[in-house]
This record gives sequence, C-alpha cells and structure tokens, in this order.
Amino acid sequence: MASDMNTSTERPSGDKKSGPKARSSWAVTRSVWFAMFMREAIGRTMTDRMGWFWMIAEPMAFTLVMITMRSFIGGDSLIINAPFIPWMIVGLLGFFLVREGLMQGAGAINANKALFAYRQVQPVDGVLVRNFLDGLLRTLIFLMFMLGALLLGTDFRPDNGFQAISGWLSLWALGLGFSLVVSVAGTLVPEIAKIVRMLSMPLLIMSGVIMPLNHLPHYLLEYLMLNPIVHGLEYTRHGFFEGYKVVHGTSMLYFWSWTLGMLALGLLMHVRFKERLKAQ
Repeated sequence: MASDMNTSTERPSGDKKSGPKARSSWAVTRSVWFAMFMREAIGRTMTDRMGWFWMIAEPMAFTLVMITMRSFIGGDSLIINAPFIPWMIVGLLGFFLVREGLMQGAGAINANKALFAYRQVQPVDGVLVRNFLDGLLRTLIFLMFMLGALLLGTDFRPDNGFQAISGWLSLWALGLGFSLVVSVAGTLVPEIAKIVRMLSMPLLIMSGVIMPLNHLPHYLLEYLMLNPIVHGLEYTRHGFFEGYKVVHGTSMLYFWSWTLGMLALGLLMHVRFKERLKAQ
C-alpha cells in the first residue's frame, strides 16, 4: 500500500518546470537603450506641438540668413569649383551635427537622473541614446534639404557618395566623442557646460562654415587647422563636390586621432566617475 502511495505521488522528471531564463547583459542593454530612445524621441517630438516644425525651421532659417548675408558681400566668388549655396548647406548641417553633440551632452545626464534608480541604467546610456537620436534627426533634415534642392532644380547629389556618407558619419562620431567628455565634465563642474554653450558661435566662424579658409594668411590658418571640425567638413564637402579645392593641410588622420581620442577619454571618464554622476 505504501509503495502504491509513493508511486502515485511521484512526478515524472519531464514535468518539472524550469525557472525563467536569465537574459544576457547585451539583451538588457538593448532593452534599456530602446526604452530610453522611445522616451527621448517622444519627449523631443511630441511634447511640443510645434516640435517637428522647429527642428526643420531652425536650421532652414539659419541657413537662409547666412546665405543672404554672404550673397550681399559676394562670398560665392571665393569658393572654387563648388556652388555657393550647397557648399554652405553642407558646412552648416555638418557643423550642427557636431554642435548638437556638444549641447546635448551637456544636459544628457541631468535629464535622465530619475532613471538612475534602476541599476540597469548607467549615465553613459543617456548620452549615447541622445546622440544617436539627434544624429538620426539631423540626417533626416539633411535629406530633406537635398530633396528640396532637387525639386527646385539644383543638383545636390554628391559626386562621391561613399566619401560624403563617411564624412557625415565621421562628424557624427566626433560629436559623440565631444558629448561623452562634456557630459561628465559639465555635470561635475556646471560652469563647463555654460562655457561650451558660449563657444557655439566662435566655433561656427573658426570651422570655415560660412567663409572658406583658403584665403586666410598662413600664420592664421595653421592655428585654425588645429580645429578637427575643419578637417571633417572639408572632407565631406569634397565628397559632394569632386572638384572642390579643400583647405591646405586637411587630414583625416588628424581628424580621427581627435575623434578616437575623445571617444576613449569620454568612455574612461564615464567609467571613472560613474558613481559620482549618479549621486549628483
């Protein structure tokens, strides 16, 4: 009888339910990035009813103002083998891509501070997601400018598509490097974030965005060429206009030395000050 009861209460080993399978670290990170991306995208585009309009109108209005100013002073005669308006649009939108990396990085950590209560969320996640979203939006705006130019009868297609795309992605990477460094430095020392915002207009002028640098004296040019943004913009412009004469001394080796250095420094700073950033 006892043996019958024992037999009846035993469960086959195949009926045992295994526990939930633990997700890998990469799967958790992907989930965090996707959730933060959707939060950031909705907040950037849906919170304000005019959000989409201003994202397109701001660079368009700025471009029109710059084109009007340069047209009055006859700046198009200074640009060799490249149409004036497309040349300026490539420079402005490429510069905005880097500038937004600086600006968005300065406030990325404070904007996501409430999410640090979840141990899966790290300060660097907010910076990466913000930069990725902003790059997508800037790329969409650039494509809209190109489409608008084609509809108006202006050929805005790049002569070397591979170089134009790689130049755009290179500027995106430089903006990410700046964003990683500024996000840490600007959070730990708030005055740095204010200085970064003040540098926007001087950088615009010193990067050769609205005025070609070829005609500047050599003693001045050698200092301006220390700015890595100049090298990225000239490389991208050359991809659009094959006959364009880039500024003497343009070097993508120098540009990528800056880019990789900033990326490495930014990531190291995030690892070193991770706990301090969460506690700020």
